[in-house]
Amino acid sequence: MPPSTEHIVTSYEDELTELARSISEMGGLVEKAIVNATEALIRADSELALATVAADKKIDAMQTQIDDMAVSIIARRQPMAQDLRLVIASIHVANDLERIGDMAKSTARRSTQIEGLAMSVQFKNGLRHMGELALRQVKLSLDAFAARDKDMAVDVVERDTEVDALYVSLFRELLTYMMEDPRNITMCTHLLFCGKNLERVGDHSTNIAEQAYFLATGKSLTADVEDVKREQIKG
Repeated sequence: MPPSTEHIVTSYEDELTELARSISEMGGLVEKAIVNATEALIRADSELALATVAADKKIDAMQTQIDDMAVSIIARRQPMAQDLRLVIASIHVANDLERIGDMAKSTARRSTQIEGLAMSVQFKNGLRHMGELALRQVKLSLDAFAARDKDMAVDVVERDTEVDALYVSLFRELLTYMMEDPRNITMCTHLLFCGKNLERVGDHSTNIAEQAYFLATGKSLTADVEDVKREQIKG
């Protein structure tokens, strides 16, 4: 291979590697945002909450950076097959990570609005558990994307029901608490939105898992799941 051609190929591969590395870095920021937002809420830590809100700017900037990088690669390199799937999937994943960052920011902001109100241990435990499940979903989906592991991607989608079930349980408990004493309405309303934010984190993790599946197989996970269900019905 002539030296000039080798340089072009190496540079192209470097760009794809940098794109994947940026997704990983953005994922790390988002994971930290979820942890900090949940802790700020449970501990009523306004300083941590404000720091979490401020840190979201870095997440937004990384989404723009990844989008620009992906568009530039498409325009200059005209990638095909698996390379093209990586570039397209990276755009989608960066968008979902940005939305997860927004969910963390929203939770952190709401935590400052209920500062001074007594939250029961029961709700603290429920929200902490939801935060842990949501964080696990984000981690697994990013691992599946990085490893191009279709089985891990399917696992993330299947586990989303655990986050949904926990949110429904928390919703019912908060509703009961509000009906028992109207003075709880303000705090419980904010906690309902915080719980919904964590449930939405699970949904965006599912989206990332679907992109990981697409990256690994070139197929839609939703379509494959429907095929499996049809075969099970026939059987």
